[in-house]
Amino acid sequence: MYTTSRISRYSISDLIYYFLKLGAAGFGGPVALVGYMHRDLVEKRKWISEADYKEGLALAQLAPGPLAAQLAIYIGYVDFKIIGATLAGLAFVLPSFVMVVILGYAYLNFGGLPWMQAVFYGVGAAVIGIIAISGYKLSKKTLGKDWLLWIIFLCLVLSTFLTEQENIWLILLAGFIVWVIRIRPSFFKKNNSILLPIFFLQVSTQAAPDQKLLQIWWFFLKAGAFVFGSGLAIVPFLYGGVVKDFHWLNEKQFLDAVAVAMITPGPVVITVGFIGYLVAGFPGACVAALATFLPCYLFTVIPAPYFHKYGKNPSIKAVVDGITAAAVGAIAGAVIVLAKRQIVDLPSLFIALAAILVLLRFKKIQEPLIILLAALAGLLLKIQS
Repeated sequence: MYTTSRISRYSISDLIYYFLKLGAAGFGGPVALVGYMHRDLVEKRKWISEADYKEGLALAQLAPGPLAAQLAIYIGYVDFKIIGATLAGLAFVLPSFVMVVILGYAYLNFGGLPWMQAVFYGVGAAVIGIIAISGYKLSKKTLGKDWLLWIIFLCLVLSTFLTEQENIWLILLAGFIVWVIRIRPSFFKKNNSILLPIFFLQVSTQAAPDQKLLQIWWFFLKAGAFVFGSGLAIVPFLYGGVVKDFHWLNEKQFLDAVAVAMITPGPVVITVGFIGYLVAGFPGACVAALATFLPCYLFTVIPAPYFHKYGKNPSIKAVVDGITAAAVGAIAGAVIVLAKRQIVDLPSLFIALAAILVLLRFKKIQEPLIILLAALAGLLLKIQS
């Protein structure tokens, strides 16, 4: 069982303050955010040991949930257990949630103004480039030279592109296929029950059409259960439900929601708060955010005491590898689908390509700066036209 004999060098209020500050100013995506946590909490302040950090990072990579938020929750658990995990997670997410709610209010009340439309013209194109690069980096990191994972990746690219939505059953099937091929299990072994919770998550959760908040709750609860590694993994799933199935937002509004996540600090997944606000106001934002982050929270605090013992289970790793490869493929397919609608002329194509080239050439430039420059470019182009 998970234990710690180290005397804590910090208080729970210190931890909350740190994650409030990181959530309010932490730009650069999940990889940058987990890097900041290592630099600040392991190297500089020595609040967390290297072993605890690595264990938390491994769990965050294996279990469903946005990487940075899940690591924050685990770090809170190390010395303060459930209370620490809960408060650390809330502190990390709250600043960006407040920001996207404010932006949602501005978007609904001023979104019809020409200047805002011009801003999102440029930003939307840049977001296509940013997601494309993120998908490229994820594929290099997660697929390697594994031919099986590449086949799964390509199948999900094709499926997402042709159907214009993410198929969760295909993603689950990918995990099952990799598990079967790598482990060659006997279906009657007791430890195979590890797969049951994953399939249990797919219980049908349709709500009556007039129960919008309940619909939002169930939809985003499922969405939160399938975010592996990067918050961008949620984009194709959200697109399929929010735009294609429920018709809560149109495609332009959805891209704007992704753009809002790019220009705010904290986890990219916080775009769900913006979407929830557009669909059902402040209650919708709260319900969408809570439903999305609840699986992340549970998948961290429940296995935390046992992860040291079972985290390297080959069956678990095989399932996660397959699901992750499928999720990355869905991201790539979603990029193509969204690009068809957002890249409407040569200037928007130029902005998207410029974003890709800058991210490839200049490693230290962060996404918010690119978003800002794209917004200015959109304004200038629309003024001239």
